[in-house]
Amino acid sequence: MDRLKDKIAVITGAADGIGHAIAEGMAREGAHVFIGDISDKKGETFAASLRDEGLRADYVHCDVAEDKDIQTLIGTAIEKGGRLDILVNNAAVAIGGFPVHEMTDEQWHKLIAINLTSVFRGCKHALPQMIEQGGGVIINMASAQGHIGLDGWTAYAGAKGAVMSMTRQMAVEFGPQNVRVNSISPGTINTPMNEKVIADLGEHVMRAWIKMHPVGRIGKPSEIAEAAIYLASDAAGFTTGIDLRVDGGLTAAPRFVPDLV
Repeated sequence: MDRLKDKIAVITGAADGIGHAIAEGMAREGAHVFIGDISDKKGETFAASLRDEGLRADYVHCDVAEDKDIQTLIGTAIEKGGRLDILVNNAAVAIGGFPVHEMTDEQWHKLIAINLTSVFRGCKHALPQMIEQGGGVIINMASAQGHIGLDGWTAYAGAKGAVMSMTRQMAVEFGPQNVRVNSISPGTINTPMNEKVIADLGEHVMRAWIKMHPVGRIGKPSEIAEAAIYLASDAAGFTTGIDLRVDGGLTAAPRFVPDLV
């Protein structure tokens, strides 16, 4: 229960979904979590509920498409916690489900700003503190989509592939400063973001997702949280530069999309 005792952790996109599970899990493991999101009511309520249990949590409004918001989130954690041990670049948006040539420039720029540029900015603002204090951990949320193709998700896959490449580069560059950098590639997870995809595209999408995972189901946010806790903990002290696939076998199986009608 104390795998992250007294660590200071920042998690973006943490008001619900995977980020929510990571923040809750890290708080239960002893970390003081700083929850960033644009859903202020959800975020404040979530942080308050953790504090009611005697855990340490603060909510800070953070639109990861805005550099100043990311800087404020990380700065608040450093100011209140005195250091920064863990950064989880989790916030993302799902824009896709249609051919790339039908994507507008506006959709492209929004996806890149939230799914990729925010990772650069989070690392940019976290690394000086981590280097100064003698180490830290960065976890970037990638995706199984960055490994294998699915019709209609070219831009999303491109952003997540770039996240994995940046992760490897930073692991090499900042390893000598005792900063470990890893990514996680979830399979399909039961999150509000994916619920919106189903609402937009239809229930047949869920049936297809289930069939694409050899374990016969989609994943739970808590299963991704456990991976993040491991990577942030001392148990992963010799682990850097990897992409941890927590995907129910999705990327190990032949890629096909059944039952789309």
